[in-house]
Amino acid sequence: MPAPVRVDITHVFTSDPQTVFDALGEHERLGDVFGASVSRVRDGDESRNGVGSVRRLKIGPLPSFEETVTEAEPGRLICYRITKGSPLTGHWGEQRLQPTADGGTRLEYRIGFDARLPGVARIVATALGRRLPQGLSRLVP
Repeated sequence: MPAPVRVDITHVFTSDPQTVFDALGEHERLGDVFGASVSRVRDGDESRNGVGSVRRLKIGPLPSFEETVTEAEPGRLICYRITKGSPLTGHWGEQRLQPTADGGTRLEYRIGFDARLPGVARIVATALGRRLPQGLSRLVP
C-alpha cells in the first residue's frame, strides 16, 4: 500500500494474539493509544468491531474524523481507513498480529497517508511515531 508518508511501529505484547486483537478492535479502548477521545459510530456488518464498524476520533481542538474497519481477521489482522472529516488524504492503517514463541504477540502496525497542506503529513507522522508506542504499552500487557 503506497503512501507518501508512512509510520511503522513494532510492539511486542505478553498477551496472546486474540487478546491483543480484541483490545485493538474495541473502539472505546483506543483513546489512550491515540491520545484522542474515541467513540463508536457504528457496529460492523457481521460483528461489533468487524468490517464496516466506524469510530470517531477527536484530538484536542482539532475537528473530529471517522475511521472505518475495512478488513478484520480475528487474532491476525485489522485494516482501516479514514472515511470522513480529515485533512489527511489516502489514509490507511494495518495492524498485523503474529504469535511469539513465548505465547505473546508481535504487532506490526503500519499507517500511510498524505495531506493537502505541505508539511502536515510529516508533523502527523512524527506525532504518531511518538504517541503510538506509549499508548500501545498501556493497551494490554
